[in-house]
Amino acid sequence: MNPKPNISLVNALIRITCGFTFLAWSTAKLSKKPYKQSYLIIALLAGMKIAEGIVRFCPIVALYENKDEMMPKRTNQHSKDNHNHQHESHHTEVKAAAQSSPEIKNMMEQFSPEKIFSPDDMKK
Repeated sequence: MNPKPNISLVNALIRITCGFTFLAWSTAKLSKKPYKQSYLIIALLAGMKIAEGIVRFCPIVALYENKDEMMPKRTNQHSKDNHNHQHESHHTEVKAAAQSSPEIKNMMEQFSPEKIFSPDDMKK
């Protein structure tokens, strides 16, 4: 398997520089406190960044670039149509419920802000 380079030369140089910096820092800390596993993990991650810079291939960038191939496309039109369909079905359910029971229809007609609140309340 030959991975194609998916990061630029400048990006690779930055990864190598930061990788060596973190590797030097973590090994210095690890020599003082060898029982700390966090320094070992940082050293391993720094080594991974150095390798990514040398090879100029980052698996995270490769996954991000190939996400369109892996996941199905969703268009905004589909979601708008779906939202409109849900909105229309909600209206038909409300209309059907209002028509099915005369009591509910009567309650809906009686409810209005003008009947509940006074004009002074409406100004506030």
